[in-house]
Amino acid sequence: METVEKIQVRDDLNRRLQNITEWNIDKHGIQGFCGADRFRIRFYAGGIVRVQVSRYPVFKENPYTVLDKPPFADFELEETEDSFLFTTENLHVVLEKYPFRLTFKTPDGKIINADDPGLGISWLGTEVTNYKSLQEGERFLGLGEKTGHLDRRGCAYVNWNTDNFAYGVEDDPLYLSTPFYIGLHHNLCYGIFFDNTHKTTFNFGASNDRFSYYAAENGDLDYYFIFRQTVPEIIERYTSLSGRMELPPQWSLGYQQCRYSYYPESEVLNIAKSFRDKDLPADVIYLDIHYMDSYKVFSFDQERFPDPAEMCKKLQKMGFKVVVILDPGIKIQEDYLPYEEGIASDHFIQYPDEEVYVGEVWPGKCHFPDFTKAETRTWWGDWINYYTEIGIAGFWNDMNEPSAWGQAIPPVVQFAFEGSPSSLKEARNVYGMQMARSTHEGAKRASDKRAFNLTRAGYSGIQRYAAVWTGDNIADDEHMLAGLRLINSMGLTGISNCGFDLGGFAGDASPALFARWISIAAFTPLFRGHSMINSRAAEPWAFGEEVEEISRNYLKLRYKLMPYIYSCMAESTRTGIPLNRSLAMHYTWDDKVYHLAFENQFLFGPNILVAPVASTKELTKVYLPEGKWYQFFEGSAFTGRQEVYAEAGLGELPVFVKAASVLCMQAPVNHSHETPKPVLHVHVFDGQENSSYVHYEDDGESYGYLQGEFYSRKFEFYGKESLLKIKPPQGVSASKYTQLKFYFYGLRQRPGLRVNGELQRIRRETVAHLEPISEFDPLPQAPKKHLKIENVITFTVPNDPEEIRIKWK
Repeated sequence: METVEKIQVRDDLNRRLQNITEWNIDKHGIQGFCGADRFRIRFYAGGIVRVQVSRYPVFKENPYTVLDKPPFADFELEETEDSFLFTTENLHVVLEKYPFRLTFKTPDGKIINADDPGLGISWLGTEVTNYKSLQEGERFLGLGEKTGHLDRRGCAYVNWNTDNFAYGVEDDPLYLSTPFYIGLHHNLCYGIFFDNTHKTTFNFGASNDRFSYYAAENGDLDYYFIFRQTVPEIIERYTSLSGRMELPPQWSLGYQQCRYSYYPESEVLNIAKSFRDKDLPADVIYLDIHYMDSYKVFSFDQERFPDPAEMCKKLQKMGFKVVVILDPGIKIQEDYLPYEEGIASDHFIQYPDEEVYVGEVWPGKCHFPDFTKAETRTWWGDWINYYTEIGIAGFWNDMNEPSAWGQAIPPVVQFAFEGSPSSLKEARNVYGMQMARSTHEGAKRASDKRAFNLTRAGYSGIQRYAAVWTGDNIADDEHMLAGLRLINSMGLTGISNCGFDLGGFAGDASPALFARWISIAAFTPLFRGHSMINSRAAEPWAFGEEVEEISRNYLKLRYKLMPYIYSCMAESTRTGIPLNRSLAMHYTWDDKVYHLAFENQFLFGPNILVAPVASTKELTKVYLPEGKWYQFFEGSAFTGRQEVYAEAGLGELPVFVKAASVLCMQAPVNHSHETPKPVLHVHVFDGQENSSYVHYEDDGESYGYLQGEFYSRKFEFYGKESLLKIKPPQGVSASKYTQLKFYFYGLRQRPGLRVNGELQRIRRETVAHLEPISEFDPLPQAPKKHLKIENVITFTVPNDPEEIRIKWK
């Protein structure tokens, strides 16, 4: 059979997929031909339907994202002269024969999604497009790292991983491609994952009022349609296809300090010492490209870092982990072992005539590993030992779009693509993902401890291998708020562990901007400060004493919240539901959450609502969705489905907690390996709804949790019964907390609290999640506000492994 690469492709314009000419029904679905074009439809459990259409003799599939397909689903078939009707448990799929058109319906006949009747699936030259009829009032969410607004309606986007330094808040494309979106209309939710790694375009009704569409420059029309009742269910099903993250090491959820660059070794140690001397919690210090010998990956500059292993030991004693940057470019230099091995073993990408491609990046002229080849991934991964033997704990994959000076790598460059040779046009969008995979797999082979892995570029499924940051942003308010939309949108596409460069990478943050940014970033998964070379210092103490105190408050708050954060990340490994959640995830049909004034608001885990605000504002409007909400720092209660004004002075971020919820916290620590006080602080917010929360612990760094070495405990809140049940723990490990200290909000003065039937003696305390800020201005002025909650009902009980029942009037 001819290879796909040698097939002569017809070049006619505006050709549409026409009548079905032959077909075969089997137990998994249908396949057949429309003339010379082939199609296949498969039905999977969980409301998933896969649709493939190809002009080639065999289907061209992406080997990188959907590694484990779900079980096939049963279906019933009704055939008429003009159509097929496939009926599954919750979905009706109508396939029209003349011409080929698909319509997805609910069992009661409501249209969820339908091909445009006139265009359907079409080709313009090699470009394949699926046109979908726009439904009345349809909204679109997702696509991951895309600028713009929460609702994508009326916009168009391109997926083509791009090194976009200091990008604008409307720029597209950026570094990451996740071709998955969620459509919403008439109380119906669906998802579409267009699994084609070529450059793709998504148009959600931009410049037309007839259709939305997705298109790829080449390859097959290959998409998964997902229908469920809610957005979280859609994300769960999508991540069952694209994969879910492994549990990150707990220290990687602490504060991370980065700069381009910290060197020599003495500066790195001084930065770490300053954090400890100034009582600023932190876990990680990064080494950027200046740690390398002439910017060569897998090397250290012997003058700047004469003994990196000893440096790592000193940092470890201070509670710091070290993360190093890795760039894919391998310097062309004799006696440089990675170069010589790469040449000898054919690990570099080449032109079609087998000449090795040369591009220029930081080290000068370089070759680039072909991470679409299994042998190359193993080779690169084995080099990770170079770092782990020194004591390096994490890896930062950069420049992996791939990037080369000029930003115009010739498309003709060839990649192995798992034995199906292809060009940059098909490989570019997965290059960064496969580099991150190589690093991740190498780190797992090198150590029995969980490594932290971070990447700039990737494709759908990147969450299996790495956290993601949003690249080279700018130090201004607009970027800070736009960056939150990027993070929340990545959460909608299965990327749970992500963040931005707090303070901004390019440019100089003002003291007010840094103070606001660090307070917001404390409520994002990846909590990392990062600044550029030749910019002002951007450590928390570099902006003056007041900003240092504000930073200390939010750094300590982050570590107090670590039990909640770590538990939410553990949940994400099981469900794919992210830590940062756009309000559209849980309040999908509330029009207000899409309003431009409120689209930046998000949930941090299931219970905390954060309302980001520019550094120039001291008062802001906040929209509280349905339910009851408590102001986190002051305790005031509000009824939902209304706009409220919230103070937002420097250091005072508007944060609310959902009623009928449980929030587990701990005493502050300096870093994640410091043992906290053995008291788990359980904050209970009274309300009328029911909820549940699973508290999770393990050793924070090994893979033992996969063999049951963890401790988890479910908290069940029954609002109308005024009852909290703490179920017996699961797992073989013991909790690090021997006592449970409860804080109850919203109860009457004499609540009659009973624990396991016995009346409980209570105390009343003042709770302050933030410390007061000092008065630095000697001139008379209004005293600074101290955010605190008075007369909070508290009591402490042993962390008994038997069920604990708490009842109140």
